[in-house]
Amino acid sequence: MILAVLSAVPVIPARAVAAVDAAAIDAVVRDYRQATRIPGVAVAVTRGRDVVRTAGFGRTADGMALTDRTVTPIASLSKSITALAVMQLVEAGQVRLDAPVRDHLPEFTLADERASAITVRQLLEQTSGLSDTTNRARSRPVPGTLRETVAAMRSARLAADPGTRYEYHNPNYQVAARLVEVVDGRSFDDYLRHHVFGPLGMTDSRTIGTPAEAPAAVRGHRMIAGMPVAVPEPPDFGNGSGGVLSTARDMAAWLIAQTTGDTPILSPAGIAATHRPGAHGTYGLGWDIGETPAGAPLVEHTGGLITATAYQAVLPAQGYGIAVMANAGSQYGDASALGARLIDLIEGRPGPAPEGTAALIGIDVVLLLLTVGVAGVVVRGIRRARCWASYHRLGRPATVARLLPYLLPLTLLVTLDRVVSFLYRGQDIAWRQTLYLFPAFTLLLAIATVGCIAVLAARLYGTCTPRRGQPAEPPAEQAAAAKQRRPTGVGEPPVGQAAAAAKRRRPTGGG
Repeated sequence: MILAVLSAVPVIPARAVAAVDAAAIDAVVRDYRQATRIPGVAVAVTRGRDVVRTAGFGRTADGMALTDRTVTPIASLSKSITALAVMQLVEAGQVRLDAPVRDHLPEFTLADERASAITVRQLLEQTSGLSDTTNRARSRPVPGTLRETVAAMRSARLAADPGTRYEYHNPNYQVAARLVEVVDGRSFDDYLRHHVFGPLGMTDSRTIGTPAEAPAAVRGHRMIAGMPVAVPEPPDFGNGSGGVLSTARDMAAWLIAQTTGDTPILSPAGIAATHRPGAHGTYGLGWDIGETPAGAPLVEHTGGLITATAYQAVLPAQGYGIAVMANAGSQYGDASALGARLIDLIEGRPGPAPEGTAALIGIDVVLLLLTVGVAGVVVRGIRRARCWASYHRLGRPATVARLLPYLLPLTLLVTLDRVVSFLYRGQDIAWRQTLYLFPAFTLLLAIATVGCIAVLAARLYGTCTPRRGQPAEPPAEQAAAAKQRRPTGVGEPPVGQAAAAAKRRRPTGGG
């Protein structure tokens, strides 16, 4: 049936392009790295069954040279591997693509009766009805296994009826990976080693659940004021949806399987089925389907972690495959930007000059300067807190109104994940991840929060603690208090008595 459908699809002739060689690829990567200061990149380019180029450029977070055998995270490119694993079980007759998920995974239970209708295909096409707005997976404690991930979804609800709307949601693929485990009877990592990585010769590839399971060399970077800062990936669960670690050399083998369809891991019809868009949008089974700038078919997927990005593309008309893995965070989108330039090279089109990062660097510099300025204001505020307290009394409404704004930075810091989620249109983001997303702004906010709390505490202490000796008062209040406290019977007699005494002492004669 699938072969019959494929035979009816018109074949788009490949555009004639000059052969791309390793030197041309290296030049594109070199120019991009010089413009963006990205610390390290791994690249694989294939054509048909030939490897055009696999290489590493730059260095890892621990200072080692990055090569085509350096293990790097491929982030959401993992979804295409998970989809292929499910399709293997479909072709083996162990899974039915359009059957309810619960037929194969009885433990998949939500707090929504509509979930019983979710099919395996709908998981892979991201049309299950699950959403970040109703299943806030990152806001929960990080699970350790796929089984725990599925169990944690029991309180989740659907945002739409199954099969009616596309919405990208990582747990769809975590459920799919758990389905593979249950049907096959072994861990998802073991399954991939035996049925995908092993047969393709991807000897350095594996899948993990959390960043803590990754080798130290896999660490990436965040860019602050144009400088890469090596940081660990914040805790998160990604097995099935973004947990695969691979190399440029291994990804070349994966691309060849995708571009030729001649592979021991899946039939050509099965490979082609994963490259077709679903019923609601351009997303297929673990791939996004579109066109190149020249109008040629393009099958691709992007990937982004907090500290790394990745990109893969298959150009069926030209027979090329591209994979890019960059060890810097997602604010610059380096892997997909570099991948787009490699597509330009393949299609014989002059690519745009790499965009510099001057604007982003400028924003970070301004935020860092503001941080220094805030720190200075905080020190001054603490030093003058006792003086401020001498002019203000805690019980007065005006005093309370002056102190309340010092709680605003703390309020923003505590609710930062909700603010970012709103800006990202409801995407579920853990508070710990927001600390990485905008490092310069987060540093400014943290210093402002600590500083405001310190100034607030110093002023409260000053208003509640009497000073030694006479309390300081404003000049006008000092004068009024002095007049009220002036004694009348000691030292200075009343006015009438003083006049009478003067009259008695006045001499009677001139002299």
